[in-house]
Order: sequence, then structure tokens, then C-alpha cells
Amino acid sequence: MHIGLIGGIGVAATVVYYQRLSAAMAARGKPMELTIVHADVQELIRNNLADERDAQAQVYAGLIDRLKAAGADCAAITSLGGHFCYDETVPLSSLSLVSAVKPLDAYFASQGFGTVGLLGTRVVMQTKLYGQLGQTRAVAFEDEIEVLGQTYQDMAVAGVCSNQDRALFLDAGRRMVDDLNADAVVLAGTDLNLAFDGRDPGYKVVDALDVHVDMLARLASDEMTLEEAGADR
Repeated sequence: MHIGLIGGIGVAATVVYYQRLSAAMAARGKPMELTIVHADVQELIRNNLADERDAQAQVYAGLIDRLKAAGADCAAITSLGGHFCYDETVPLSSLSLVSAVKPLDAYFASQGFGTVGLLGTRVVMQTKLYGQLGQTRAVAFEDEIEVLGQTYQDMAVAGVCSNQDRALFLDAGRRMVDDLNADAVVLAGTDLNLAFDGRDPGYKVVDALDVHVDMLARLASDEMTLEEAGADR
């Protein structure tokens, strides 16, 4: 299956999607059909902060049309924060959409997580992953959402993580485990690999990007159908 990705939101996350999806297909010994279109992260941020869901959905629809023209069989948004207008995008999309949020609930349950701590954009933390977790309780530091959300946004736009910002995220994760009884900390922002990759924070970390990539790899290798993946159309 030919996978289409809406990338650029941000660039670092797109690179990791490409790297990990390529590695997953290479491990299977299968070729990969992939097309990536570049979205404007600043436009996404403006629409996200203003809750302009319909406007961003129209932007996505145009990008998805380009993916379809390139031969893609499905599309995915490479940003959990970018899913804020997912429901508005589905009826406009010319391709089936493979959500990065939907698979997480089942994954957390399969791992036996009763509570997970969230790090990501303001909206992801405020809405507890858009209210789509039914089997696992999600927690976040309500009085720190603004600081953590802004720091995440700045890091995603820059494509790099400073030592100061890394320490902020690692500490927030530790306190979610210690103070909020989280069984694991979820990197619910696809650019958080910039802060966490190659480091052992001393607590369980789940990169939501990996759950999405695993599903996309199974689709790309025809191990799963779009219906089985719960793709929306």
C-alpha cells in the first residue's frame, strides 16, 4: 500500500516518521511506497491556537489531494497536535485517513497501563488526547500546560531541543510518575523524540509516534487493511 504523509509539522517529526517507517519496512524485507507533502507549521499553529478547525481542514484537504494525485492509497497527519481538526478533515479528504490517536487507547490497555501522563501541545494535554482514551486514564499538570505547551511548540518549530527544555520535559515526566501515579509517560507530541531519544529517564516512556508508525508499516506491507486499521473516510 502506498502511504501518504502530511509532513512539516514539524520537520523533525517528519524525519523520524520517515526513518522509522523505512526501518520497519527494511526489517520486513519489503519495498516502501511513500509520498510526503510539506505543510506550513506556522499556519497550523495559528489555526490551532485560534481553534480554526475548518480552515486547517481545508488546508489538509488540498494536501491530501496532492497525495492522491501522487498515487497514495491513504493519508496520515504526522502531528498529534495537528489532529485537532481531524473530524473536520475526514469529510473533505479524498483519501482514507489513518489516525495517530485512535490506536493509542488499545495500545495502552494492551500494556496494562491504568494511568498515563501526557506531554505535548496545549490542546493535546487539555483535552487528554481529544477525549479518545476510554480504557486508560490520562493525566497532565493542569497548572503547567501553558509553559509545557509553549516550550513544546517552540522546540517543534526550531527542530532542536536545548538542554534546558530537555530538563523541563524529563522532570515533568518524572513528576507525573511520582505525583500523579502515571504508569507511563506518553510522548503525545511527535517532536518530543528531540528531548527523549537516546536517554533513559528512569521511568516508562511511550512514544505515540511509534504506535502510529507500526500501524502504517503494517498497512504499507499489506499485513493490515484500512478497515482493520479503523481508517476514516
